[in-house]
Amino acid sequence: MKIRKAVISAAGHGSRMLPATKALPKEMMPIVDKPAIQYIIEELVDSGIEDILIITGRGKRAIEDHFDRNIEIKQALHERADWKMLETLERIEQLADIHYVRQKDQLGTGHAVLKARKHVGNEPFAVLYGDDLVVSEHPCIGQMIDHYNRYSSSILAVKEVPQARISSYGVIQAKRINDVYLVKGLVEKPAPGSEPSNLATLGRYIFEPEIFDFLEQIEPAENGEYQLTDAIELMIQSRAVYACAIEGEWHTVGDLLSYLKTTVAFSLKHPTIAKDFLTHLEELVPLLAKNADE
Repeated sequence: MKIRKAVISAAGHGSRMLPATKALPKEMMPIVDKPAIQYIIEELVDSGIEDILIITGRGKRAIEDHFDRNIEIKQALHERADWKMLETLERIEQLADIHYVRQKDQLGTGHAVLKARKHVGNEPFAVLYGDDLVVSEHPCIGQMIDHYNRYSSSILAVKEVPQARISSYGVIQAKRINDVYLVKGLVEKPAPGSEPSNLATLGRYIFEPEIFDFLEQIEPAENGEYQLTDAIELMIQSRAVYACAIEGEWHTVGDLLSYLKTTVAFSLKHPTIAKDFLTHLEELVPLLAKNADE
């Protein structure tokens, strides 16, 4: 069955980015000249998905406003004859058919995805986290759809991570089968030396609709939240679940250092500022060397 719908989990507080996220959703933090969530929406549209449900929470109205029509701004741009920016804003408004459901209580990613059940119905769908970005020639979700079309089973996106950093991620235990991995288990932030592999899960999934049944069966974790990974663990006991290694660059914006690294990486590829920004960074090298010596 064709993948037509996607769910974006964007209800978290963004506490690791405070105080910036006190009034601004972390998904709306700008990466150069676009909010992070716009890159995710564009990835979905480029993958052929145009029916998108965003799970939001308290203080997330800015997400809805960004993709909505703003007559006042468009009128001002029209009066200034700024046709290029006017075209940009109109493209944002027409990106996709976007719906919103609010997660009133912060009960975890599993609870957030479960709220999409009525909208998704009985068909496969994609799930994306609002603070993970993937840059690739072939969109990440598009790569996953290709694998889903071959295997007709739930697919997790994974990426190889250096051994020194693997304990910071969720890691799969898996067996290689052709161009995918058959997932045998998931370990969240394994202790150094106990990692089952160097393949970390990133915020991209394609699920068969039966994931909702497993989400209804899981118990809350110690922090009271229902975790999506617990439902996946339950599902792999009776269903084949695969993982595919994604081609492309994986960036995150969930904490300050990752956000700054992502901003720099995107700035160096921006069509209008990349050259000048690189020159600026090169000018900083002597200063950085001097500070290091001191």
